[in-house]
Amino acid sequence: MSMRCDRRGFLLGAGAFFAGGARPARAGASRILGGPAFGSYWRAVLPEGSDAAAAGAAIETVVRSVDAAMSPYRADSEIGRFNRDPLPGPKAVTAPTRAVVAEALAIARLTGGAFDPTIGPLVARYGFGPVTGIAGGLDTLGVLPDAVEKSAGGTTLDLCGIAKGHALDRAAAALAALGIADALVEMGGEIHAAGRHPEGRAWQVAVEAPGSDGPLKVQRIVTLADERMASSGIAPNGFREGGRNTTHIIDPRSGRPLAGRLAVVSVIAPSGATADALATALMVLGEEEGMALAEREGMAALFLVTDGPGLREVMTDRFRARILA
Repeated sequence: MSMRCDRRGFLLGAGAFFAGGARPARAGASRILGGPAFGSYWRAVLPEGSDAAAAGAAIETVVRSVDAAMSPYRADSEIGRFNRDPLPGPKAVTAPTRAVVAEALAIARLTGGAFDPTIGPLVARYGFGPVTGIAGGLDTLGVLPDAVEKSAGGTTLDLCGIAKGHALDRAAAALAALGIADALVEMGGEIHAAGRHPEGRAWQVAVEAPGSDGPLKVQRIVTLADERMASSGIAPNGFREGGRNTTHIIDPRSGRPLAGRLAVVSVIAPSGATADALATALMVLGEEEGMALAEREGMAALFLVTDGPGLREVMTDRFRARILA
């Protein structure tokens, strides 16, 4: 089974996207293409004249590669084999997987464990994943030059909180290698913006207001320039039980699903993997602790907090500077 890391759903790239295979459409001076990815979709807006067939093939190659390496749902993936291996010691994985694990551990340290790639078994306990084993074991993991080492045989990895952002980074690199300097790419809600819109302006991206079941309600429009943006929220992929909503986001510190008024966190960063993981971590930390970390580390972050019937915005100055409307 392919990776189903569709844990966010609040970001939509500006422009008329469509679902389906990696086939191009035209919108003004743009070419639009897309296809399935990680239980969700990928979409791209490219300038007219771009080689849409080559771009689509390159992005689909990235999606297949990341899925084959990092899907916890696939027994034949690198992560699947790592998780099933009952013995401690170094486990050979490819360089991209080592890089993602290293970044995940760096974000875990930065956030005091609010982001934890080892809590897959705890996530599965609430019905949101397939991983079994020991839940929580950051101190049992290490990244070596050619392997990821676990000192406890039951330690597992679930990279769904960062792999989609990593795939976005690789898709961006693939387009750049084809000479496509201007592009907007969405990977299941995570956004990469390179260069300029075909009209010559900066790319504009909508942050969707959470909780809207009908037509899209836009909370903010932001401009992005050679940056990635990711969001994490409590609405996608949750379920209702016993009269209350249960979210897929688990607080590694308490071992329980998130509760509280924080609805969505959006983060802008140079790296998709970083933005992806930080959005989850700041959700876990909550409005006050998360905002304090974002300010201290100079992040561009937006917190949407449920306040009665409406939403209250809390954001860093770096995010405020990106707001167009």
